[in-house]
Amino acid sequence: MFDNESFAVTVNDENETPVATPPQSRLRRFRRTVLEITVFAALFFAVTAWQTRDLLETDRQPAPALIANNLQGQVVDIADRQGRPALVYFFAPWCPYCSASADNLVRLRKLRDASELEILVVALDWESREQIQEYATEHELNMPVLLGDPEIWSNWRVQGFPTYYVLDREHRVVRRDFGYSTQFGLWWRTWLAG
Repeated sequence: MFDNESFAVTVNDENETPVATPPQSRLRRFRRTVLEITVFAALFFAVTAWQTRDLLETDRQPAPALIANNLQGQVVDIADRQGRPALVYFFAPWCPYCSASADNLVRLRKLRDASELEILVVALDWESREQIQEYATEHELNMPVLLGDPEIWSNWRVQGFPTYYVLDREHRVVRRDFGYSTQFGLWWRTWLAG
């Protein structure tokens, strides 16, 4: 009826006798795994879409103005930094997800030189310049750290932390996200911007 090569052999725990698994059973398991992966991916993308629904659109509209002091007291204007893609990363010093992803920003800077990618880290919901300086020192942030204010918070439509935007060479919004991102996720999103 069935030849031996079309069955996988398993051991039945009760009497330790080999039990053949027909090919249809393996096919059902494969289909179930594909279905579970599809449902998980759909849920992941639905949650991500819901979380980012109020962020700036990614339709290549110009990014809002961003003018703020850095930790050294110098005024930084993102408009002066056009000509290369940019990652604008908003964080709060009390945010555990921000702290967890800070190392990914540092590694991204090592992978993508400042001549290839501008990275601006903007502090929001902070109490003092010293608090932000301690955060930057603790996480060894090797990129400009700016002291944001409520106007920047509102203009960039930051709803939670961390929130980040990827801008193309003309500083138009091409990507956006909310929450923790891996080093690879940050690299991939910024690489796609140019």
